[in-house]
Amino acid sequence: MSFELQLRTALAAPSPGESQDDLDPSEFGEITPAAVLVPITKRERPGLILTVRHGDLRNHAGQVAFPGGRIDPGESDEEAALREAWEELALRARDVDLIGPLDRYLTGTGFAVTPVVGLVTPDVPLEPNPGEVEEWFEAPLDRLLDPKHHHRERTEWRGRMRNYWRIDYGDRNIWGATAGMIVGLSKRFAA
Repeated sequence: MSFELQLRTALAAPSPGESQDDLDPSEFGEITPAAVLVPITKRERPGLILTVRHGDLRNHAGQVAFPGGRIDPGESDEEAALREAWEELALRARDVDLIGPLDRYLTGTGFAVTPVVGLVTPDVPLEPNPGEVEEWFEAPLDRLLDPKHHHRERTEWRGRMRNYWRIDYGDRNIWGATAGMIVGLSKRFAA
């Protein structure tokens, strides 16, 4: 079975209960809808494209992330994910074959994020928007999906202990919502 067919099958199956952190939506005054693109390159060994957010941003500065952000009024999750990928990396919609969404993910900063998985033409030219993205990198998908690299961590945040996911990849620290979404995708393949 081809990787694309495996991916489509995994996303079409009922959710295995993905990897949400232990947040309660009632903790937030307002939840902001957002979407991210989970860009997987169409290679013999597929890769996952990730960004490093600019250090001066108000939310999630310096973190490893998927391209994404708030959903504009009237936009679908898919439209927002593609728009944000264009704004952050100059990734053209025509170079992305959308496969489908993962479960919505609530972040500790009050965003309800829909991760939208898409297959990306390999080696398309990407140009980071310097106001949002410091750099981007591609990591082997099989490495990031391997549960032996998934670590459950705890920290005190806003007066209580919180659980979150962390995935180390070389000198990169992928944690929080991005790691949780990757763990969620991993669980889809394992189901």
